[in-house]
Parts: sequence; C-alpha cells; structure tokens
Amino acid sequence: MDGVTPGRTSLLCTLLLWTFQICSAELTVKVTPEVEVMKGETAKLPCTYTGAQSSSTIVEWYIEEQGGRQRVAFIPQGEQGKSDEDTPLTGRVTIGKDFTLTITSVKPSDELTFYCQVTAGPEGSGEDRTMLKVFFTPENPELVQPSSQAITAGLTTSSEIGICTARNGHPQPRIIWFKNNEPLPQVKDKKEKTYMSSSVVKEVSGLFTIKSILFMQPTKADKDAVFHCTVEYSMLGGEIKQKMSNTMKINLNYPSEKATFHVLNSSPVKEGDNVTMKCETDGNPQPSDFEYKKNDKLIIGQEGLLTLKSVKRTDSGEYSCHVTDYENLDADLRDTLTLTVNYIDPMSVTPNKPQVVMLGDKVEWQCKTKASKQHTVQWIKGSEVLSQDGTLSIDQATFEKAGEYVCVGAVSAVPGLTAQANVNLTVKGKPMIEPPAPGEVMNQGDTVTLKCSAYGFPTPQFVWTPSGNQRESVSMEGNKIVSTVTLQATGDVMENGVTCEASNEFGTDSKKFPVSLKRAGGSSAEVLLSGNPVLKSADKQQGGSTGVVIAVVVCVLLLLLLVALIYFLSKKAKLPCSKKDPKEVDKGEGNNKVVVEMKTEKPNEQDGLLKNPTKEQ
Repeated sequence: MDGVTPGRTSLLCTLLLWTFQICSAELTVKVTPEVEVMKGETAKLPCTYTGAQSSSTIVEWYIEEQGGRQRVAFIPQGEQGKSDEDTPLTGRVTIGKDFTLTITSVKPSDELTFYCQVTAGPEGSGEDRTMLKVFFTPENPELVQPSSQAITAGLTTSSEIGICTARNGHPQPRIIWFKNNEPLPQVKDKKEKTYMSSSVVKEVSGLFTIKSILFMQPTKADKDAVFHCTVEYSMLGGEIKQKMSNTMKINLNYPSEKATFHVLNSSPVKEGDNVTMKCETDGNPQPSDFEYKKNDKLIIGQEGLLTLKSVKRTDSGEYSCHVTDYENLDADLRDTLTLTVNYIDPMSVTPNKPQVVMLGDKVEWQCKTKASKQHTVQWIKGSEVLSQDGTLSIDQATFEKAGEYVCVGAVSAVPGLTAQANVNLTVKGKPMIEPPAPGEVMNQGDTVTLKCSAYGFPTPQFVWTPSGNQRESVSMEGNKIVSTVTLQATGDVMENGVTCEASNEFGTDSKKFPVSLKRAGGSSAEVLLSGNPVLKSADKQQGGSTGVVIAVVVCVLLLLLLVALIYFLSKKAKLPCSKKDPKEVDKGEGNNKVVVEMKTEKPNEQDGLLKNPTKEQ
C-alpha cells in the first residue's frame, strides 16, 4: 500500500502539468473595442495575439455587412500583408507587420464591425471584434417659414410655424426647437396643440440630412415671439455639440383691442414746424378706417397719419383719433392727445431806431419779448455777451463801441426757438489816428507804403504831406477808416518823414510817419596768413566800403606786427634774414645758426602795404 501511493502521486502531478501546459498555450486575440475617426481622415485598428507558436499562423481582417462577413486584408506568418479585391475598402486599406489595419479617406459607410481573426494551425484560432465610428459636423441649420401668408391667432387647428433643416451630419443628429430662447418639448403626437414632424434623408455620401416642421396653435401673445432651432450632434470622445439657426417671428393676424395716438416729432414742437401724429391699434393687420378731430371738429388725415404743415400757436389743442376694425366691431378704438405749439414773440427794443451820440455820451436800450415757456434775453456784440437782463447800458460811448448790437431771445427748453432784433450805434467826434507804423526802404529813392488808421464820424478826410506823385486809397476796417498811400522815399521824406492829417467837422488829428533805411548785418570768417579766422562785419547800407577799410587796416596792423617781431629777433639773436638758399646759409654759418625765411605768393602786395599802409583796397 505504501509503495503504490507514491506512484499514483507522481502520475497525478504529470497529468496536472500537462493540463497546465495545454491551458497556457491557448490562443488569445486582442483589439480596441471602439475606434473613432472624422470623415476623410485615416483610421488605425490595432490587433495583437498571444499563445500561438505555429509557423503557419495567419492574421485576417473581416468586416460584417448585411449579416455576413467579408475579408478585406490578411497577412501570413513572416510575409507581407495583402488586401482583398472587390471589397468596400479596396484601394484604401492596408495591414502592417504589427497586424494593424489602416483605412485611408474614411467614409461614413465604413462605420462597420471589424473582426481580427488569427489562425495558428493545430494550435487553433481566435478572434476579437472592434467597432469603427465615423463623425462629421453638420452644416448650420436653416430656418424658414413655410408660407408668406399670415397665420390667424385663436384657431382650433395647428398651423405650420417653421421648417428647420440640418444637412450632412454623421452620425444622425437631432433638431431641437426654441421659443424665446426656451426649448419646446419634443412632441410627435398630432393631437397636441404644439408638436413636431421630423424626417431623415441619407445622402449618397452616407451623411444624414434631417428636417423638422413645427406646428402650433398661436395666440395673440405669440405676436412678438422669437423662434429658432438648433442641431445637436455627437463628436469624438462622446462630446455633444450644437449649432444654432437664424431666428424668425411669425406673421400673425389678430383683432384690435385698443388704439394709441401720439406725436412722432422727437423734439418739442415750435411755430413753423411740420407735425406728424400717428394713430395705430394693437391688431394686425392695421385697420383702414380712421377719423380725426380737433376740439370735436373733423379734420382730414391719411390712413394712420395726421400731418400739419408749418404749425402756428393757434394749432395747439386736443386731437382725437377713432378707428373702426371690422374684425372686432365691439372694441372702442379711440385715443386723444394734446398738442402744444411753442412760440416766442418778436423782440421789442426801446428806442427802436439807431442811436447817434457824441463821443463820451451815455447810451441805453431796453429789450423784451413773450414766449410760451421760460426764456432768456441777451445783448450781444460780435461774439461777446454784454447783458442778460434785457438792458444794455454804455456809460461812455467810444469809437470802438460803435457798430451793430443784437438782442437775442431764446426758449432753452425748445431747441431752435429764438428771436432777435438788431440796433446800430454811431459815435460822432473828432478823428483819432492810431500810432503810426514807420516805413522802411532798402535805398533812398525807393517807394514806400504807409497806412494811416483813424476813428471818427462823420468819416474824416485825409491829407498826406508832402503831396505830389503818390497813390492813395481809403478802406474800412471795422470801425476804422484806413488811408493807404504809396510814394517815393526822397531825401526830404527820409529826413522829415510823412504827415497824415485826418479831419471832419469836429476837428483834426495828425501823425508823422518816419521813413528810414532798412538795417541789415552779417558775419563771415576770413583766414589770414597765420591761418586763424577773423570775424568780419560789413555795413552793407554803404555798399560794403566800411567793411573793406576795416579789413585793410587789420591786415596792415598784423603785417607791421610781424615785421617788428622779425626785426626784434634779428637784433636780439643776430639772426640773418636774407633771400639766400637755406642750404648755402647752412654751409657758411654752421648748424648753431637759425635762419628765418619769409615766403609769400603776393610779394608785390606786401611791399605795397609796407610802403603805403593807409591806402584803401
């Protein structure tokens, strides 16, 4: 008994080991359960296996279509991969050495179940399957109204509100309807007041076009409702996206319940304006029977509009509009408004005639008006505001204060509502000539122009002294009278000037205008023998002669200084100064002697300057 037990135990272990080896050698195939790809791109489907050691192993890829399988590619052990002919993937599919199936230019029709099958001869076979998911973004949805005809509110049957179409998406998208940005429930039951009817078309490309029609029983509350739709579609990684359509309002007919009457003018109405008043109801379409009245008197107007041309203050009052809507005869469709025409009276000025006063007198005007609202009164001269209480007082009249004054009245609450009156002030008195501006000429004998500006009234007469061959003109510059004369700058004019005399019945004033030569100056640098610049100034009014004299004097003085220096050195150091060749002097006198040689390109001019230093050049 003891000898049998070890033998049985050994046999049992051998059987267990053999069973383990068989189990461990089982063929296992592994693929990615699902692969996602965008239409037109490239998809890669990996496949791996374990447990097969046979040299005759073959890997094959199949697609499942219409309930059956069709091989699309395969690769025998140690050989190149091949693709099958006459399959939906022919020309677009390859299999790599790692058994990965590659599909280029993916189509929506490629969304199939793929099988990777491994056959290892006596070791058996195995397979695994993967799903290829193809995605494509649909176009923006388009929303249109099914008909241009209006929909009547309050009907007991549902009407087509709009058609929403989303084209070319994959996988199949869905449409969601919105009213005033709130989603409507997805209802397909035609017995409901609001429901949708949808249809799907699979295009030749394999993409989906979906259409949805919205049906409703609208009420008057829907007259301003805004509708739109969105297309909801799936993308890679389970992402859900949406695209929004254009918006629309429905053309809805509904009866009128009340009328409104109002003025269209945006600004307060003033005399002279054109006024338009509009009468309308809250129904659609608008009625065509309108009646207008002012203070219970009939007036003529157009459909929905009452226009008044160039209104006056007498056009103010109560206006009414009465409308008849034959779709709702029981409704009282009338409304009233009050029209106010603002005005301002012409300005009243006291005294209301031009004022003529003597120089230094006091002047006063009073200005007032009436208007429909609070108003202002201002006195203005030019751009200067002189008074804001209607009274203009001038304590002392001057020639400068003569001229036109404007009294302006304005209603600030009504833009453009103004009135004005103009008055004129004339100041009489002896002429007053402004300080004269001197005249200048380049040379004696040239012509000179002078201006004599004077105040005064009556207009003064001008006399220029000396008189003779001259041109004279008179002009006005504001309150001034200007006499302009052009004459010759003779010696007498240069010496004594020109006198302007202005006179009227109140007296005479005169001023003398001096005339002189224009003064001009300049500077330049001149290089002398020493190479140093010397600043030279010339009086060009004398033709430059003074500058020449100064230059000659400076040159002579420098030359004399140079001669004196040479003479001093020759006496002090016993230096020879001659025109001998420096080489000869060097040979005769030795190296310890110093030789000074003067060279000039104009020896004759220097000699002349030394002999006659005061002669002008």
